[in-house]
Amino acid sequence: MGNYISCTLSAAGNRHWRGIKVVFPSGEVQKFEEGVKAAELMLEMPSFFVVNTRSLQIGRRFCALNADEELECGNVYVMHPMKRLNSVVTPSDMGALLLTAKRVTAKVRVAPEKEAEEAKLKLDGIEEFSSPEFMHRLSISRSKKPLLETIAEEAVCARS
Repeated sequence: MGNYISCTLSAAGNRHWRGIKVVFPSGEVQKFEEGVKAAELMLEMPSFFVVNTRSLQIGRRFCALNADEELECGNVYVMHPMKRLNSVVTPSDMGALLLTAKRVTAKVRVAPEKEAEEAKLKLDGIEEFSSPEFMHRLSISRSKKPLLETIAEEAVCARS
């Protein structure tokens, strides 16, 4: 009952973008819609390798992608210098990634609340809703909130 619309997929206004995001050494985040191979990125930045952020764990070695591997949709990739290829992921690496993520999300704008207030339905100008009979019915209608009362608990006596 009434769930038909909520069960359909929405193509327009999809909140979760499922493309590929790559964080370059300069801190720039580039989005790709189609499949990209790691070799294409490594040609742009010759002395860097590509790592999937899901494989990054502090204290473990970098798990670089092979040049012929295609980047998967929905994942975020980071480029690191070749001299770090066999080194261990440090907290500073993860911190730099976190700062980049914060910087990117800070660019997202949220609509102001003022627009939401203006969108409310105003019934003042409609004669049917301003009649005394309607106002009386509105005043005597019950509230949907249940009345909550404090439950008085009795002390439990221990029997010996």
